[in-house]
Amino acid sequence: MKTILGVDTGGTFTDFVLYRKGQLSTHKVLSTPHAPEQAILQGLADMDLQSTSLDSLYIVHGSTVATNAVLEGKGVSCVFITNHGLRDMLTIGRQTRRELYNLQPEPPPVPVAREFCLEIGGRLAADGSEVEALNPAELEELVKTIEALAPEAVAINLLFSYLDPQFEIAIEEALADRFFVSRSSSILPEFREYERGITTWLNAYVGPLVAGYLQRLQQGVPKAAVSVMQSSGGTIAANQAGRQAVHMLLSGPAGGLAAAQFLGSAIDRTRLLTFDMGGTSTDVAMIDGALKLTSEGKIAGYPVAVPMVDMHTIGAGGGSIAYVDSGGMLQVGPESAGAAPGPACYNQGGKRPTVTDANLLLGRLRPDAFLGGKMPLHESAAYRAMQTVAEPLGLSVEQAAEGVVRIANEHMAHALRVMSVQRGIDPRGLTLVSFGGAGGLHVCALAEALSMQQAMVPVHAGVLSALGMLVAPRSRQLSRTHIARLMNMAHEQIEAVYAELEAKGRQELIAEGVAKAEIEIQRSLDLRYEGQSYYLNLPWNDLKSCEAAFHRLHAERYGHELDLPVELVNLRVGLVSRPTPLTLTSLPAGPASVPYDQVSLYGLEQSAAVYARDGLMAGQQLTGPALITETVSTTYLAPGWYCKVDAAGNLLLSNRV
Repeated sequence: MKTILGVDTGGTFTDFVLYRKGQLSTHKVLSTPHAPEQAILQGLADMDLQSTSLDSLYIVHGSTVATNAVLEGKGVSCVFITNHGLRDMLTIGRQTRRELYNLQPEPPPVPVAREFCLEIGGRLAADGSEVEALNPAELEELVKTIEALAPEAVAINLLFSYLDPQFEIAIEEALADRFFVSRSSSILPEFREYERGITTWLNAYVGPLVAGYLQRLQQGVPKAAVSVMQSSGGTIAANQAGRQAVHMLLSGPAGGLAAAQFLGSAIDRTRLLTFDMGGTSTDVAMIDGALKLTSEGKIAGYPVAVPMVDMHTIGAGGGSIAYVDSGGMLQVGPESAGAAPGPACYNQGGKRPTVTDANLLLGRLRPDAFLGGKMPLHESAAYRAMQTVAEPLGLSVEQAAEGVVRIANEHMAHALRVMSVQRGIDPRGLTLVSFGGAGGLHVCALAEALSMQQAMVPVHAGVLSALGMLVAPRSRQLSRTHIARLMNMAHEQIEAVYAELEAKGRQELIAEGVAKAEIEIQRSLDLRYEGQSYYLNLPWNDLKSCEAAFHRLHAERYGHELDLPVELVNLRVGLVSRPTPLTLTSLPAGPASVPYDQVSLYGLEQSAAVYARDGLMAGQQLTGPALITETVSTTYLAPGWYCKVDAAGNLLLSNRV
């Protein structure tokens, strides 16, 4: 088997998990946001991978480059091309109000400046017939206008192009040799011109950035095979990923969910509520057997209609900055100290207090155990930073630190409720799974906030997204809009569309080295009642059973069903390869390890035992309060909580004996 390296580039740290000869090893380095490949190459050097042959190295990479470019508004200059009369499509949007009761809301940012929104013919009707031809002279003039504007990328989104892409293809061919071109009929051949247009623009907006750094990464490891994690939880070859950058917007978080699903299945816990708390943000998701995908995700308020893992993200992480607002209230986030300068305790120039500083001052982080002792934390710097919020509030530094942690916990608890309670799911029947570098410090408090009695801190929780890269399959998610009454369709019509989509996806996977026999195919339909705007996704079987299943699902989801015709909207195909078989080394059973220290924690009368996680034995049981330290994270076992170490090294937490 090849040596496999999972890499997750986050806003603060870049994480590595190496699987070689049946053994896992982990590593972390500070991210280099200006050039993400530099941190990756540094990690390769640290792990002594560049000094050996890379011929057998397979790198699977998850990245926040695309996400951060959108969130920070730092994509490339982009021209948007559409039909006559529609140049303001992206600016007008759906005219929905973000703040329902605000009579004078701030206008949202304009995606593309009006002078960069260009119009042309080549218009189709809703039935695919031609309304306006594409005039060659007009196309030539369009090319001259774009050359004068000198953008880095071009997005093409013509009406109903998913029915017939010929006009978009003609425009692409006229521009492709000079610009990065994103074509809607390739990126998202579905209805809804605004959502399709935004998705196509986002792909162009971040595409050159992603393609550029992936190219530099490949040049740095020319003999290694490199794949990239997609937002849907599967991987794609790096040389194809740059052209489909919009599929990477949830690249890193998708890796964490893939690993959580893998580890949960191994111990027969398939209903999970997960939270991934890193340095900058926290991602929350629900896993019920399989990863749930959505085509209604949003990034920075923009709809992203490509399939992605269904999750909720908030600006709460270890680096979230605490401050006192103009009303004298303590606030935490969403602004983050990031990797540079980082929390004050990193002693790299940060002066503002963060959640990490608060945990250090409360004693929950050990200053000599961070990153395995390679990065000492400075309590004095954290103390000075926390004074800036403690003094205006009339609190001690420790009281202020406790307040910072409580507020951060409430932000995350709200996000967990969004993905569970607000969807009609009782979290008490789920297992809370914590990962990310900062997650273990907050897992008990969050479980208590949701009255949950079971939690898990997986093995390698601090780098779980990188671990997920190792178990993620190569995959493609393809779709096509075909709007018609379901029962007016012929079974053969649907099968023909599926066959075409499957052939395209199968060809791409085979080109990546996947054997045809290893490709599993999942077919589904998006259905709705005629006249509805939104749809439900169901597995494809046959026309009658799908119609009956839709009625049942609608009644289950919304409490009623309607006596209306069922309408087909989209056909979807997922092609998934068999993931790399990965066997985690079992922990040895033996005498229970003893704590290597006893420490005082703020607010607790009894001292807390400190254990090294790599010294724990299978079957060992711990009682809170306790700290469990490891190279990449720390777990705080709160009073009233118990921990059992399973054979794989997962920490199974419970607040019941």
